[in-house]
Amino acid sequence: MGNLQGFDARTVEPRAAYQLLPPGEYEACIVASEMMATKDGNGSYLKLTFQIVNGEFKNKPLTEFLNLKNANKTTVQIAEGTLSAICRAVGVMTPADSSELHNKTMRITVAVKKRGENDELRNEIKGYKPRSAGPVSSPSMVTADNSAQYVAAGPAKAPWQN
Repeated sequence: MGNLQGFDARTVEPRAAYQLLPPGEYEACIVASEMMATKDGNGSYLKLTFQIVNGEFKNKPLTEFLNLKNANKTTVQIAEGTLSAICRAVGVMTPADSSELHNKTMRITVAVKKRGENDELRNEIKGYKPRSAGPVSSPSMVTADNSAQYVAAGPAKAPWQN
């Protein structure tokens, strides 16, 4: 049991159901980061929370996990390569702390992947580019039967036009 005295659900917006981002390119920034221990306690990973900065999915969060300390050298190489791509995308080449990567807009490429035993669909960040890397590609829509429907590309808007 927990004391909920004083809570009034009428004064709080209900949490929305999880909504997948359609595959595509988005402008986003890192809004939070935290170094965390792995489940086995023998390593650590950097948890990065990204947020879409404009458009239909503005404020939508995405999470990336970088296994920077791990017994598996390949896992560490992949994590370091991803961190390098993020650093290059935001122009911070030698960060002393992950907070130096916060609130710097970059372009991320998002995919939809099946995860887990139930083949649950989840978003995954597949790439990072500087914000000035050209127009944002048009995302595709994933239907209930997991087929992709591509949306025709329209003119890209400048961030201040959204």
